[in-house]
Amino acid sequence: MCGIVGYIGKRNATDILISGLRRLEYRGYDSAGLALLSDDKITLVKQTGKVAALEQRLKESVASDVREHSCIGIAHTRWATHGLPTEANAHPHTADNGDLALVHNGIIENFADLRRQLESHGCIFTSQTDTEALAHLISTFDEGDLLAAVSLALKRVQGTYGIAVISARHPGQIVVARRGSPLVVGIGESETIIASDVSAIVAHTRQVVYLQDGDVALITENGPQVYTLENAAVDRAVSKVEWEVDAAEKGGFAHFMLKEIFEQPAALQNTIRGRLDMALGTAILSGLNLTARELAAIRRLVIVACGTSLHAGMVGKYLFEGLADLPTDPEQAAEFRYCNPILGADDLVVAISQSGETADTLAAVREGMQKGALVAGLCNVVGSTIARETGRGVYLHAGPEIGVASTKAFTAQVTVLLMMALKLGRSRRLSREAGLSLCEEINRIPEMIGRVLEENERIASIAEKYAGCNNAFFIGRGILYPTALEGALKLKEISYIHAEGYQAAELKHGPIALLDKKLPVIALLNDIPGKEKTLGNAQECIARSAPVIGILTEGDHEAEQVSTDVIRLPRTSAYTAPVITAAALQLFAYHVARLRGCEIDQPRNLAKSVTVE
Repeated sequence: MCGIVGYIGKRNATDILISGLRRLEYRGYDSAGLALLSDDKITLVKQTGKVAALEQRLKESVASDVREHSCIGIAHTRWATHGLPTEANAHPHTADNGDLALVHNGIIENFADLRRQLESHGCIFTSQTDTEALAHLISTFDEGDLLAAVSLALKRVQGTYGIAVISARHPGQIVVARRGSPLVVGIGESETIIASDVSAIVAHTRQVVYLQDGDVALITENGPQVYTLENAAVDRAVSKVEWEVDAAEKGGFAHFMLKEIFEQPAALQNTIRGRLDMALGTAILSGLNLTARELAAIRRLVIVACGTSLHAGMVGKYLFEGLADLPTDPEQAAEFRYCNPILGADDLVVAISQSGETADTLAAVREGMQKGALVAGLCNVVGSTIARETGRGVYLHAGPEIGVASTKAFTAQVTVLLMMALKLGRSRRLSREAGLSLCEEINRIPEMIGRVLEENERIASIAEKYAGCNNAFFIGRGILYPTALEGALKLKEISYIHAEGYQAAELKHGPIALLDKKLPVIALLNDIPGKEKTLGNAQECIARSAPVIGILTEGDHEAEQVSTDVIRLPRTSAYTAPVITAAALQLFAYHVARLRGCEIDQPRNLAKSVTVE
């Protein structure tokens, strides 16, 4: 969840570290810090709040020659786990009288035991964090070989980590290691950059090495030397980052979130491109690595995910059961391995994660593989841990998503699930004609979302009416129920309004008691099966003085009659309705948050990639 950047080379490390932290701000954080190694001395600067405050503190407290001539350093943005967001708890943490500095993502689960042991040997702790124990532990093992010291210390650690370590006793080196928390190494011209996210690297080089769990690497300006914790050398392939640095810029939009909402037509075009067979009426998803016979042998799907990705998986249930006659169970990934799931060789577990690093989803992947099921990943980030460990799956190709509140990743996830359902359906009972019809509709998704985006100003004017509300309900039925959940999540994430999504019929079983003229109900009234019942539920809300914002199909006058305000969508089938509807709900949430003056791209307390359990 936190951000790591490190640099070693011939350029000014300070500028590279600060710019890298800025590119990682989207991940969510509450403090920041950096350590510079110059003239065999470590200079440490830490600050609560934003990177801008750290940069100002750096200018005020560090001599210009150190700022401008240090060529080695590590930096960090912290999202608090152990200890409050204070300067003392911010990273980097030091040991060995300040001669060793460490940054860490993840959680050291046995830190309390380690701390007691280290304190009994005279180590003095200055923070509440789990990370400081690891810094002291590495220092105690350092007998002249920093790589060996890190490896020995990590053998004592229980938990997850992505770390970078520098030492005044070992100038010209950074040692990094990972287990359960991502690290990537960028290889430049006589310089090396390490980061927890490739977005901090791509401005300098597109040649990267993705470290794997259990790797520990010695980083010099000439690149990484990668080993196991047992000091066995391993080869890690150099990959090329395919997207340009401009993809991680705002491009004239006020916020990354708005940019990514408007990128959806192009992003989904990339998601769909080359994946539809218009001759056979099926999908081409070679990354699944499953033959037609193997596809036909699948008897059940289990979808594991968290948050927005779980909502996409819930939509997937309706797609797989409706198109492929496959029983499908969406499961909250954090609970999956603890409920002792019943899995077999004819089950396919689909793990959905935008980042491909979500800790709970990765744990569910490993549980599925342990139980003998087929496991596939559905990720946006190429080279991510879930993509590598599953060895099969589908990349979204939606481009980098910087806004914490997911937008284009959700619509791309649902679109990929729809193509998977089409492929599995064609391996069972779905006719070629039905498959061709669905292919044509999938191809129209980018255009239909484009038409939704043309309603931006109207949606903004509706948002203005309700921006002052502190509560909201979203209701939907069938395949639109998960979309209602996602709409409520978007609103609460970025506007801090208490918003709840309900299956429309459930409103009568308790929540209806809360309705009044100050509680708007966003009703998903798309003209698809189930609409008539939802219309009745909307009328129940009107009868209790609650304003109803109707999300409905253009030309549907019946639905307009039960709506206080109307957002019109192009006509679609039930299978593509969630994607189109989600785009409208994203715009509504965005404009409400904007009008309330909220920090849209970096909502309080949230992080983009949740790599702790």
